[in-house]
Amino acid sequence: MDSYEFPAVTQLAIPFFVIAILLELWLVRTGRARGEFETRDTLTSLMMGTGNVVAGILLGIVSYSALLWLWQFRFFDLGLSVWVFIAAFLLDDLRYYWYHRIAHRVRWVWAEHVNHHSSQHYNLSTALRQSWTGLFTGMFVLQAPLVLLGLHPAVIAFVFGFNLVWQFWIHTETIGKMWRPIEAIFNTPSHHRVHHATNPRYLDANYAGTLIIWDRMFGTFVEELEEDQPRYGIVKNIGTFNPVKVAFHEYVGIARDVFTPGLTLRQRLAYLFAPPGWSHDGSRETSESLKAAYVRRNPQEAGKPGLPDTGTAGMTPAE
Repeated sequence: MDSYEFPAVTQLAIPFFVIAILLELWLVRTGRARGEFETRDTLTSLMMGTGNVVAGILLGIVSYSALLWLWQFRFFDLGLSVWVFIAAFLLDDLRYYWYHRIAHRVRWVWAEHVNHHSSQHYNLSTALRQSWTGLFTGMFVLQAPLVLLGLHPAVIAFVFGFNLVWQFWIHTETIGKMWRPIEAIFNTPSHHRVHHATNPRYLDANYAGTLIIWDRMFGTFVEELEEDQPRYGIVKNIGTFNPVKVAFHEYVGIARDVFTPGLTLRQRLAYLFAPPGWSHDGSRETSESLKAAYVRRNPQEAGKPGLPDTGTAGMTPAE
């Protein structure tokens, strides 16, 4: 079986990550740039990042081995040309868009992704607040079509490293909107601030990794507005700096909901796979209900990007 080895892009970028965080911290603390750091929050992000690296070392071999096993059933072998690496990057960036979109719309996957959104601050350290449990969602299966098309798992892992490096530097408030062609094609700090915001218009938007063109193509792009500055965190903030609670709090919530007495099987499954905020009695808020409520309060905003046409759009009776 083919065996390839490529540089570990994210590991090589660690010195850049450290220098960039220290530079941003200095700029913010000296008033030279916009942003905010909170010591305990930053330490939590760093611990989450460390845990992610450890989990990747211990568990990453499982998903990689599964894809390597699948490699023997490939329809093609596209090789290692420059164009193959470019195609791999583009296809995997599209794959990441759909993973990211699913992660916000399916609670089981949201449980491993929510920790990345749990900080109420937005700075470069937030980029390191990563999951410890990504393997358990099974979402690595989205890479299976790329393998069957002839992209070796090592190639996919290599190009995804560049995607992750790109996503690091866009976690900042120190950079405003950039040159319009860049904003049109690439994911930028402005676009990603929208993604991390809890403002109703910004919920479930801008899922891009590197290229914002996917959001523009699939109708999930929302522009950052000066008059609606992003507020960060999650809809119901967890109020803890304990990295273990940050990593696992949503799984605890899922277990509590799934094993609630008196529910039907369909309702129990919905607590696993329906969008975050779904509840069997309609007592909780989903992104759709939050957007609809915002439009009812602000009817002049109806139909604008990220918002429904009316205050009742997206409202469905509880099952």
